[in-house]
Amino acid sequence: MSNVSQSRHDDAAADPEPRRLPHRSELRCTSGRMRVLTLPLDSGRHVTPSKVCEELGSSGTSIHPTTAYRNLEGLTAVGLAHAVHGPGPTRYDISGEPHHHSVCRRCGHVDGLVIPHLTEAAERSGLLPDSSGSLLVYGICARCGG
Repeated sequence: MSNVSQSRHDDAAADPEPRRLPHRSELRCTSGRMRVLTLPLDSGRHVTPSKVCEELGSSGTSIHPTTAYRNLEGLTAVGLAHAVHGPGPTRYDISGEPHHHSVCRRCGHVDGLVIPHLTEAAERSGLLPDSSGSLLVYGICARCGG
């Protein structure tokens, strides 16, 4: 992750007022963008655009899937969110902490991995994090493997 992108990522976790985040990144602060931004920020989970629509819909706020996708991609482009590509749909999260991800090959579940020295160990083998600064570790999650 670039230093600028990481700095914006750090701001996302540190700022108690999410409404300021899009403005700092030169994004318009639309109601749709704020709904999409606060869902993963408040939940601390990795979300898909369809999950954003489902969860916002169940709380009485509807949003079109295209709006959810475009907003998540826009937040990713300016470093406020990051995308985790793996099996199944892309998942997005907002976190100020640099971290890697585990991805289940069966169900596609994504979790954050905070493993000290993982990046250093990977780089010794010539493996570099992707553009989001993340390494993906694939395996079978406990729900699918047990």
